[in-house]
Amino acid sequence: MSLTTSLADLSVLLVEPSSMQAHLVQRMLENQGVKQVTHVDSASAALAALHKAHECTVVISSLYLPDLAGTDLVAAMRAEPALDTVPFILVSSETRPQVLEPVRQSGACSIVAKPFTEQQLSRALYAAADYLNPPEDIDVAEIESLRVLVVDDSLASRRHLHRLLTELGIERITEAADGKEAVALLEQAMVDLVITDYNMPEMDGRELTEYIRTQSWQAEVPILMVTSEQNMGRLAAVERAGVSAICDKPFEAGNIRRLISDALTR
Repeated sequence: MSLTTSLADLSVLLVEPSSMQAHLVQRMLENQGVKQVTHVDSASAALAALHKAHECTVVISSLYLPDLAGTDLVAAMRAEPALDTVPFILVSSETRPQVLEPVRQSGACSIVAKPFTEQQLSRALYAAADYLNPPEDIDVAEIESLRVLVVDDSLASRRHLHRLLTELGIERITEAADGKEAVALLEQAMVDLVITDYNMPEMDGRELTEYIRTQSWQAEVPILMVTSEQNMGRLAAVERAGVSAICDKPFEAGNIRRLISDALTR
């Protein structure tokens, strides 16, 4: 499926214990042209259905399920190689950061807040389609030679980014679990782009950015920050430290690709 085709090529697995809410979402999906919708009411049923699903499946899940939370469902998916790359959209009225953080760190495509409009659901679906289908408008030679350092303490987030980068054609990817580990790697090898999280142990994204800009021999390298941090004061401090761009978690795949493309042309 290409990005220019309709959402009719998507197969949606809707995980929703409320039949009323399920009917509402199904009607919205039908209005968006989605023809293949399977509804289950639990995480265990969702995992069983996913093992039989085809490659264009997108999961839309409620947070509170009878057997597992939506956060546990996405964690279980990311723990299985066969399900690790399935796009996940969470639909929830939950706003507490500590509850939503596992979903943000999992590589979810979107979090859609209840109550939501059909337009908001549509945007989440297109983000999922974008995740499934990398573009072909970036220079292949430049991409193949790009050296990228991904810094994130979440293994799921690193895997999510690694897949996006690989599908773009980037093969030279190095990973670090925190800023301190990234500093050691930067002392040893040249990179063309750093993609980093904000909240990490040992050395966070702001401290890493400050180090690169003031102490590293690679002070001019573009730095993209992908983060779930919502504190505007902290984000302002990151911008002052010299980050090239900031992208929210969960992020749309297209945003990361555009940021990388921008970094290549600077």
